[in-house]
Amino acid sequence: MSSAMIWCRITSATSSAADSTAGRGSTWESPGSAAQGKHPELAAKVLVPDVLVQSHSATLNLCFYDGSQFPAEYKGDIFAAFHGSWNRAKRTGYKIVRVPFDKATGKPRRDYEDFVTGFVTPDGNVWSRPVGIAVAKDGSLLFSEDANKTIWRVSYVGK
Repeated sequence: MSSAMIWCRITSATSSAADSTAGRGSTWESPGSAAQGKHPELAAKVLVPDVLVQSHSATLNLCFYDGSQFPAEYKGDIFAAFHGSWNRAKRTGYKIVRVPFDKATGKPRRDYEDFVTGFVTPDGNVWSRPVGIAVAKDGSLLFSEDANKTIWRVSYVGK
């Protein structure tokens, strides 16, 4: 992976609580849409994101893992903070995820896996909302959350 590449997360505006992958009523075409945007003539120019995220997950921050505490296969992967959304019919987000990369190509595998979860109770109450994420000097992962104004530290001690 080139250090000259720019990586970002994009959150589409939506006013619905629908469970779609992309925002409704967006100016640009959504992946897989049938020219439903305001500018269908631009559909052929739309780039499909490397990793699609469930609607309303609200990815607020991401970082590349460059530490050495976690297993070697985590090196170069992305960790992302899903803040979650208040207006989705069924709650989503409210977790930290790992986006694994194909080490041979330097590209994401196009999926993600849960890394830290449990911030929503079984009855749907939210007690924490991840916001920021960073790798500490010792290789542990730090993330902040704004419900309780807490910084969490995740360490790996091996199997």
